[in-house]
Amino acid sequence: MTLAELATISGKGGLYKVLAPTKSGVILESLDETKTKLVANANHRLSLLNEISIYTTTKEGTVALEGVLKKIHTEYGADPGVDNNADGTELKAFLKSVLPEFDESRVYVSDIKKLIKWYELIQKFAPEILTATETSTEEKAAS
Repeated sequence: MTLAELATISGKGGLYKVLAPTKSGVILESLDETKTKLVANANHRLSLLNEISIYTTTKEGTVALEGVLKKIHTEYGADPGVDNNADGTELKAFLKSVLPEFDESRVYVSDIKKLIKWYELIQKFAPEILTATETSTEEKAAS
């Protein structure tokens, strides 16, 4: 599985695995124990995780979500040491430790909460995404 196969729907919590396209949308399955299926159509605001990035103060302006998830996995492993119910200052300190150049004026506490929740879901239900990311980066560096 890759980040291109995972999606989030605005207004709905959690992550969804993209199963198949339909004439009017896509079939999704929740990335949790329930494995609830639903059809997302044009009325749903669907975002694939590989298209999401986090605002930074660098010249580029953003960094891909995949890179941030990889850094969290590299630095914290299975336990990021913070959960999405922590207070705002703790959450900002966590993201600052992973991504020191994140733009504090454009990245909200709610965004950091989502990031942590998504990381925990991916760690539990699709850990191959995190290890595949590390492997492909190492392979590129070796060549």
